[in-house]
Amino acid sequence: MKRNLKTTKKNKSIILLSGGLDSLVSLGLAKEELNIELALTFDYGQRTAKKEIEASKRIAEHYSISHNVIKLDWLAQITDTALVNTNKDLPSPGASNLDNLELAEKSARGVWVPNRNGVFLNIAAAYADSMGFTHIIFGANKEEAATFPDNSEAFIEKINAAFEYSTLVKPIVVAPLAAYTKTETVKLAIKHNVPLNLLRSCYTDEEIHCGECESCLRLKRALTEVFGSELPVKFKA
Repeated sequence: MKRNLKTTKKNKSIILLSGGLDSLVSLGLAKEELNIELALTFDYGQRTAKKEIEASKRIAEHYSISHNVIKLDWLAQITDTALVNTNKDLPSPGASNLDNLELAEKSARGVWVPNRNGVFLNIAAAYADSMGFTHIIFGANKEEAATFPDNSEAFIEKINAAFEYSTLVKPIVVAPLAAYTKTETVKLAIKHNVPLNLLRSCYTDEEIHCGECESCLRLKRALTEVFGSELPVKFKA
C-alpha cells in the first residue's frame, strides 16, 4: 500500500472482494493498516458468480469482516460479454501469448463488462457515504491495467477526484497492488501470510480452476514462477 496515504486502524474501510488473487491480497495488505469492516461481492450474472461468492465468503470469514452480496441483474442485461453469455466461448490466448498486447487486448474485449469497475466503486462509495467509511480497497493491478483501463492508476486518480464531488464523506480509493504484477503480488502474499488457497480466479463455473482462461493463465504463471510445481491452487490444465 502506498505509504503517502495517512491511514490508521481508526479508519473504517470497505473492500470490493471478488475472491480472486488481487482482491484477496489487497485485503491482506490493507488489513494491516486499516479497519476493514465490510466486503462487497457483486453478482452481475457472470457464469462464475457462485464460485466467486463462495470464495469471497471464505475470505471474509478468515479475516473476520462482514460480507454483503449485491445483485446487479441489469448489468447482465446490457452486456454480451463471454463472462455472462454462456453461448460464447471464453477467450483463451494461451500461456505463451499473455504478453502479446494485441492478443491481450482482443481477449479483454471478449470479457469486457460496461463500466464494471466504475459501477462497483460507485456502489461502494454510496456505502461509504452512508456508513462513514473513509477508504475503499480496490484490487487493481499493473499487469491487467495494460488492457483494462479501469485497472489503471490514472482511473483510480480520476474516480477519487469524482468522489470529491459525488459524496460527502469523500472516501479514498486505495489500490495496494496498482503498481505490481501478478508474480509480485504472489510474493507479497507470502510475505504477509495471505491464504492463497482460499482464492478463486477462474472465468468458468467449474469446480477446479480450468487453467485455460486468461485469468487462470495469469494466475498459474505467477504461482509457478514463485512456487514451482507445488501450487497452492489446483488447475485442470
